[in-house]
Amino acid sequence: MTARVLMYSTGVCPYCMMAERLLKAKGVEHIEKIRIDLDPEQRAEMMQKTGRRTVPQIYIGDTHVGGFDDLSALDHSGKLDPLLKGA
Repeated sequence: MTARVLMYSTGVCPYCMMAERLLKAKGVEHIEKIRIDLDPEQRAEMMQKTGRRTVPQIYIGDTHVGGFDDLSALDHSGKLDPLLKGA
């Protein structure tokens, strides 16, 4: 069982696509995506929750991971798998 993954994204974001590819390679079958380019209220909510303006902004469970670079760094440090498993 993998933790719930939520990703704020836009339709044409290459970093969002790379993040999705990495998560799928790690066995994540479902990513809940919130398209902030289609809903300005969601963009405002993302900025309030994360303090960041850029996408992707990724949550694994209740943990705000950050963007693709943060996700990739977690993977390289060996901390992504336990987070995805909900440990």
